[in-house]
Amino acid sequence: MATEYGQGYGLDGGSGFPGSAERRHRLPAALRAPVEGRTWREFAHVLLSLPLGILMFTYAVTMVSLGAGLLVTFIGIPVLAAALAGCRGIGALERTRARALLGLEVGEPDPLRMVRPGAMAWMGAVLKSGASWRALLYAVLQLPWAVFSFVVAVNVWVLGWGLLTYPLWFWALPMHAGPDGFQLYSDGTPGVRLDNPFEITVTALVGLLFTIAAPWIVRALTMVDRLLVHGLLGPSRLASRVVELESDRGVVVDTAAADLRRIERDLHDGAQARLVALAMDLGLAKEKLHEDPRAAARMVDEAHGEVKTALQELRDLARGIHPAVLTDRGLDAALSAVASRCTVPVQVEVDLAERPAPAIEGIAYFTVSELLQNISKHARATWAGVEVWRTENRLMLQVVDNGVGGAEVSGGSGLAGLADRLDAVDGILVVDSPAGGPTRVTAELPWRGAQVR
Repeated sequence: MATEYGQGYGLDGGSGFPGSAERRHRLPAALRAPVEGRTWREFAHVLLSLPLGILMFTYAVTMVSLGAGLLVTFIGIPVLAAALAGCRGIGALERTRARALLGLEVGEPDPLRMVRPGAMAWMGAVLKSGASWRALLYAVLQLPWAVFSFVVAVNVWVLGWGLLTYPLWFWALPMHAGPDGFQLYSDGTPGVRLDNPFEITVTALVGLLFTIAAPWIVRALTMVDRLLVHGLLGPSRLASRVVELESDRGVVVDTAAADLRRIERDLHDGAQARLVALAMDLGLAKEKLHEDPRAAARMVDEAHGEVKTALQELRDLARGIHPAVLTDRGLDAALSAVASRCTVPVQVEVDLAERPAPAIEGIAYFTVSELLQNISKHARATWAGVEVWRTENRLMLQVVDNGVGGAEVSGGSGLAGLADRLDAVDGILVVDSPAGGPTRVTAELPWRGAQVR
């Protein structure tokens, strides 16, 4: 399993983005924010939250109160189930609104699990679903926050733009027949009015500060909306973990099947074919033993060479399944043996006070082995290094080379398959390989100590 280390050369300057065609804005982000589309979408989200929050709160409180009040009769159960079903619909609406205006992608919550079809089974599934009650909680909690965020956002927004544009409209506020301009206060006297050039300029500058700050205040307010939607309207952590484990189980099964096919293919095409040929040669040598002893001896000698070759292939195959040196002496000796077969000098440093569990140790060994094979085949490097150490409850692996770089964890590549294998055991693979090198691949595995018998 290997990936082409040079395949990332289409990147411009090693930026990591195809073509590196990002537009470079001349204005800093603070000055762009008031006129960016994202800011206006977030402000629209805050504005819509208040009327929608009132509707959601009214529906949720009314229906749940009605259903709870009618629980003394059978009617209360379907009313309460309908209330929760409506809250699930509200959740779907809010996820769509968050996706459209906030750019927040939230997965669907757990589907209703009915053991059998029918109205009673549906009502039971709705009432037992945690997603239904979380949607109800969202409908109740969203209103007070919507009121607060609406008041803050509208006041800051209007104040900022109002003061910033004050030089354009201050003349529109005359007091009776007096001078134009905004009057700060009045105590029966003419008071203080913002009507001279200096005061107008200062007012506009203060408005500019509020205008620049308003998008970031709105963004901070919508962060709470994001947390509410993600935490209450998305799938539960347990459900997400179940989906992740199901996916990882599929990866493990596929990987095991691929390994079995590889072992079968290697046995069939390698050692098995040599042993069949060896049996035929020994049979011919047996027939010629009395007629032509010299020819028989020559054939036996050739068969002896075939036996050595077949034994070496079987050793290589066994090493690919699980090397004996790894079982007997651990990662340090096993990785040193792998490094000695690499086409470039490899410096190996293993800093482990104790050995990890055999499964984790095996995955760490094959991860480093695959990465060193990539270096031998594609990196065009003159040096490589392997480091292994433990950090709290994680086993860390790092493989570095000074080759051409450009390695990518893309679909179908060897690194993608390696990342899938690590992910199946809650591991992580991080590749840092700019065009021109160097390449640094870091892997994390969960630490589980070896069981002492």
